[in-house]
Amino acid sequence: MTAEASTSTTGTKRKTLDSYFVSKQAKTPRSSTTPASTSKQAPTVSPASKKGKQADTKPTEDNDEPEELQVSSEDRARLSLEYSTIDPSWLKRIGGELTKPYFLSLKQFLRSEADAKKTVYPAEEDVYSWSRFAPFDKVRVVILGQDPYHGPGQAHGLAFSVKPGVRIPPSLANMYKALARDFPGKFVAPKHGYLGGWAEQGVLLLNAALTVEAHKANSHANRGWEQFTDSVIAAVNSGRSNVVFMLWGAYAQKKGSHVDGRKHLVLKSVHPSPLSASRGFFDAGHFRKANEYLVKQGLEPIDWSHLPQ
Repeated sequence: MTAEASTSTTGTKRKTLDSYFVSKQAKTPRSSTTPASTSKQAPTVSPASKKGKQADTKPTEDNDEPEELQVSSEDRARLSLEYSTIDPSWLKRIGGELTKPYFLSLKQFLRSEADAKKTVYPAEEDVYSWSRFAPFDKVRVVILGQDPYHGPGQAHGLAFSVKPGVRIPPSLANMYKALARDFPGKFVAPKHGYLGGWAEQGVLLLNAALTVEAHKANSHANRGWEQFTDSVIAAVNSGRSNVVFMLWGAYAQKKGSHVDGRKHLVLKSVHPSPLSASRGFFDAGHFRKANEYLVKQGLEPIDWSHLPQ
């Protein structure tokens, strides 16, 4: 997974949509390439927060900050990956899920997979990278996927994104085609599929399941990840305002069915997969509509062309 770009509207002149297709030279933070079998963990500070950027959304209706989690030493030990790699802004909102029976059962399942020497993607330090690249207060757009890519070197914790140097997946290639239609003459598809540039701008690229066994699509479905990621969506739905939710395909639309359309923009379409994209995805205009909505709310639009490797 990855991320980059700046956000912050307070006290600055609103930029036009066209200005967001000017090439930037910002350095892109890379996801870890440590093998999944290692125990190396990513830093708790998100790439976005390192740059000291302010949240780029209006205040929520409820401005009370969640209380800091009280975690026992025993729980901190068995959940060390979560407590050390989930961004603190997210831990405040969803940390309570970590000690629930379903999540502990999920952890036990993942441990059994490791003990059986099965290859699991992404690398463990990348499982929660979406939280570090898009801290809670910076989320402006949510795009839901189903499960990580299951080929070698592909998944790194951001839905639809692959590591630099990996062939662009078909669904992402269709997303690039839709962007070219939404912004004719302004969006030029990059030669890679690394979406860190979107994520750091506040595009939450979230899969329903956060891990998968190599070469076995949906192999970690119905093990508990779906309940956990439901809590992520619920936190954004209740704790933020004016967020754009892109729900592509029946699965994503069902998962996002509880999003409040009165305080957020909910966009629905068929999935960008080659099996369905021709039935309306290319003409849905979701990327353009997302930016139009954000600008209307007095927020910065997403620079969809900002995709450095």
